[in-house]
Amino acid sequence: MSDNNRHLQKLVIRSFANKDFTGEDTDRLFTTPINPDTFTKNFKVELDSRRGHGNNGTDVRFKSTVPEEMKLEFVLDGTGTMEGYVDQYKKMTVHDQLQKFLDCAYDFDGDIHRPRFLIVFWGSEINFRCVLSNLDINYTLFNPNGTPLRVKITATFLNYKAREERLAEERRSSPDLTHYRKVKQGDRLDLLTFSIYNDPKYLMQVAKANQLSTIRKVKPGTELYFPPFDKNKT
Repeated sequence: MSDNNRHLQKLVIRSFANKDFTGEDTDRLFTTPINPDTFTKNFKVELDSRRGHGNNGTDVRFKSTVPEEMKLEFVLDGTGTMEGYVDQYKKMTVHDQLQKFLDCAYDFDGDIHRPRFLIVFWGSEINFRCVLSNLDINYTLFNPNGTPLRVKITATFLNYKAREERLAEERRSSPDLTHYRKVKQGDRLDLLTFSIYNDPKYLMQVAKANQLSTIRKVKPGTELYFPPFDKNKT
């Protein structure tokens, strides 16, 4: 078991000065001394469920998707008794181990006037570009003089995309651009139109642009053209 542990790939947090994840400081790189037992990913959709005055029903409308979160829990140990613990950390106090993590992920960097940008990397399962959004430090074991011997870290990271990257993605899916879709069995023109424009009012304009004789049944394999429309027209 000890031999296997030496070959386990440890979770690594890499630290960057720039929002495009350049300017890595390898001195700030943090390796978890012992791998987390679990990690949690959280996905959230923001919905608007407000009701009009006097209405009993609720028209739940999509607002946005919240950036993905990932939560990690791991232990920093100063007893030297935990199997599989990274050797370099065995020579460090818990305080110094914690400070190394804070230098990587939490501390304010005066050169960029904010904490640094991070990539959490663990084998083929995790390659997560992010910033630290929340940190809980739980001291669980102490020397008789009160010096901490063990700390449990719970860190939450928020997925980060630079503004330029977000805008590029939005432009690629923008209704202001021309789109083409090949109809598959079961596809409906109204749903395809809504998926492009996020609005059903362009249905007849799409039918006209494609010279369709009917909007009810479109033959599978047909390539449809979805042009950019003037949003002032109905």
